[in-house]
Amino acid sequence: METENKKILLVEDDPNFGIVLKDYLSMNDFDVTLAKNGMEGFEKFKKEHFDVCILDVMMPYKDGFTLAREIREKNENVPIIFLTAKTMKEDVLKGYKAGADDYLNKPFDSEVLLMKLRAILQRKASDNLADSKQFEFSFGHFHLNSKLRFLKYKEEEPVKLSPKENELLRLLALHENDLMPRELALTKIWRDDNYFTSRSMDVYIAKLRKYLKRDEDVEILNIHGEGFRLVVKTDSEKS
Repeated sequence: METENKKILLVEDDPNFGIVLKDYLSMNDFDVTLAKNGMEGFEKFKKEHFDVCILDVMMPYKDGFTLAREIREKNENVPIIFLTAKTMKEDVLKGYKAGADDYLNKPFDSEVLLMKLRAILQRKASDNLADSKQFEFSFGHFHLNSKLRFLKYKEEEPVKLSPKENELLRLLALHENDLMPRELALTKIWRDDNYFTSRSMDVYIAKLRKYLKRDEDVEILNIHGEGFRLVVKTDSEKS
C-alpha cells in the first residue's frame, strides 16, 4: 500500500528518540508531525487531519492514555498506536481501553512499526471502501446491481443472489484486481471472525465461482492466509 503523504502525529517526550523516529518514518514516505508532550500533541491534533497517531505512554503534563481518550472524543476512527517501556498486562489492557489499535514495547524493531502502520492503513482503506455507497458494478461480461441483488450475464435474464452472496460479491467487486481481506468480509457480512464463519464464507465463495465460471476472463483467486481477489483480465492480457 502507498504510504506517501499519509500524515502521522508522533507524540514522544524523548527528543532524541522522537527525532530519530520521525526521520525514519519520513524516509519511508510518511508526512510526520512531532509533538514533545501530550498537551502539544492534542493542540496539533485539533488543527490538522492525521491518518495515524503514534503516542508515547509516559509523558509529562498529559500521558498517552489521557491523550488517546481526548483524541477519541474528537475522532472515533483515527488509528492509534502506543509506544511504551511498560510491559505490564494491566497497562496493555488500559491502552486498548483508551482506544489503541496496536501496542509496541520499547525498544522495538522500526521495521515492525512500519509493517504495523501499513497493515493498519490497509485495513482502514478497506473499511472505508466497504462502507461506500456504490451498488452497481461491471466486470467482464457481468453486471451486478447489489441494491436489487441481481447478477446479469450479457443480455440474459439476471440471477437473484442471496443476501450473503450479494454482499460478498459486492466487496469483491469493490476490490477488483486487489486483495479483499478475509477478515473484512467476515466482520462486515458475518459480524464475526471465527473458524465456523470462515468455513461458511468459503462455501459462498464456491457458489460465486459457479456463477462467474461462464466468463473465462473473470475468476476469484484464493490468496492463502490473506483473502480473495476478483481478477478481471484486461484486453491486453487476453491477447
